[in-house]
Amino acid sequence: MLRPIWQKLFKFNWILGLALVLLLGIPRFIIVLNANVSGNYSRIAVIFILMWFTPLIFLTKDGRRSIGIKNPVNYSWLLYSFLAGIAICTIMYFVGIGLFKLSYNNWFVYISKSYHASGAVFNDKQRLTNFLIYSFTGMTFSPVGEELFYRGIVHGSFAVTFGEKKASIADSTAFALTHLAHFGIVYIFGVWQFLFIPALLWVFFMFLSSILFFQCKKKTGSILGAIICHAGFNLAMMYFIFYHILK
Repeated sequence: MLRPIWQKLFKFNWILGLALVLLLGIPRFIIVLNANVSGNYSRIAVIFILMWFTPLIFLTKDGRRSIGIKNPVNYSWLLYSFLAGIAICTIMYFVGIGLFKLSYNNWFVYISKSYHASGAVFNDKQRLTNFLIYSFTGMTFSPVGEELFYRGIVHGSFAVTFGEKKASIADSTAFALTHLAHFGIVYIFGVWQFLFIPALLWVFFMFLSSILFFQCKKKTGSILGAIICHAGFNLAMMYFIFYHILK
């Protein structure tokens, strides 16, 4: 599965998966935390691009197929995957509103401050324009990069050692904890805070979403199912942010 150049250095197993999670996860965590202060999130795109290319760098063609980089076997589930992503995000939105209203304890409210701070929304035309722009980037960079990485090469490396179910728990845990940088550890009014209960709920939902992404990969027989489910999630998040939070 590994390209010959790498086979002398390490094996395709959980150790490689953990090393990759740390290699890209730690810089991504730091970049996002810094961006929460500066408001400049452009550098995170570099991490997503590296995630895109990680399977290509490390795996042979057969190795890439084994982690799901292939044509779907069930095309109808591509639509179901997209709708499932929208559904889990919608649940998160209503839970957040129900528990925390429009305070910064609400994950989507905190995330939305980056768009608001940049002056993204002034009138209906600008709202639509920015919704379309941010939706496009939100449905491409992170879904492709994160799914090729977490549900792809990381999952595959853990699955070799522990099997599919435990591998899904491992990659979902890594995915969820990484997203603490986006919400949970927050920078509000010039002060860093850890929002314990909201953070626990956020990590739980991120873990649950990851499991859903993996199930969509299984149902479609392709990593494309996970990517499309993730894209549906991000599209719904952009809709709630621009049309229900930023007013």
